[in-house]
Amino acid sequence: MSVSGYSSRSSAVTDSRSVTEKNLDTGFRWLTYAFAIGIGLILISIALIIIVGAWPAIVEFNVGFFAGSSWNPVEDEYGTLMVIYGTLVSSFIALLIAVPLGVGAAIFLSEDFLPEQIRTILVFLVEILAAIPSVVYGLWGIFVLIPLTRTLGLWLNANFGWIPIFSTEPSGPGMLPAGIILAIMILPIIIAISRDSLASLPPDLRQASLGLGATRWETIFRVLIPAAISGIVGGTMLALGRAMGETMAATMIIGNANRLNISILDPANTIASLIANQFAEASGLQVSALMYAGLVLMILTFIVNIFAELIVNKIKAKYE
Repeated sequence: MSVSGYSSRSSAVTDSRSVTEKNLDTGFRWLTYAFAIGIGLILISIALIIIVGAWPAIVEFNVGFFAGSSWNPVEDEYGTLMVIYGTLVSSFIALLIAVPLGVGAAIFLSEDFLPEQIRTILVFLVEILAAIPSVVYGLWGIFVLIPLTRTLGLWLNANFGWIPIFSTEPSGPGMLPAGIILAIMILPIIIAISRDSLASLPPDLRQASLGLGATRWETIFRVLIPAAISGIVGGTMLALGRAMGETMAATMIIGNANRLNISILDPANTIASLIANQFAEASGLQVSALMYAGLVLMILTFIVNIFAELIVNKIKAKYE
């Protein structure tokens, strides 16, 4: 009788817990739905606020705003071709430097080239690099990086000045130091995501490759990197978006010159720097033009994310 009573009570407790767990699961599912919808609503609200603020400039300049190369608040002449160029070129320079260094560092930190204690210290230093405020990067760039890149720029101009990208004699701030400082800032993103992608690969891949007679470096370049390429590309695209949207460090280093010059040794400007420099004192149509420039930056980052998703999906389909 007691055994039967215990069994019935145990069954009741089990059923009660089962109902509770089901309710918790249902509640958690609806909570995640609400969070997902909330993120979408926040994104839509940001876009709507920017579009409403930019609407007078959209009506005034239409798509010619993208091709205009003059930014003159006195005459109410606004165009973003030069800042779009500065944003894309400085970000491309950053990727050109950061991707090889970042992926190389990720390989070095994910494989057992060093003892575990030393690798842990290096990973910690990479994380500290990501935590440095951008204004500190800007100050370091002014006092350390600009003098170094000016010396490099003078050498490039003297020896390769016939190449258009080195045709200007550097005077200090410019596209090249801005690209280098952005490369340093996005390195932790590339290293962290690439390292996680490589470290999450099944150990069987390494063992099978080595068992078939491949060398260590053949295993890394022909097996591990192709298997982790989707994560590496995703990290690279995320870093590109970070570089395109960087404000303070780029503003302090790039020179803030609203002119179009193909030379990377010449001062330039980016969309984020333009907005940061002028928004506080803007009025009238200039405010709308700056909001329009912000909308252009949103469109560029949106395009980058779309391409990143397409590239990652294509690569995944190739290796699955």
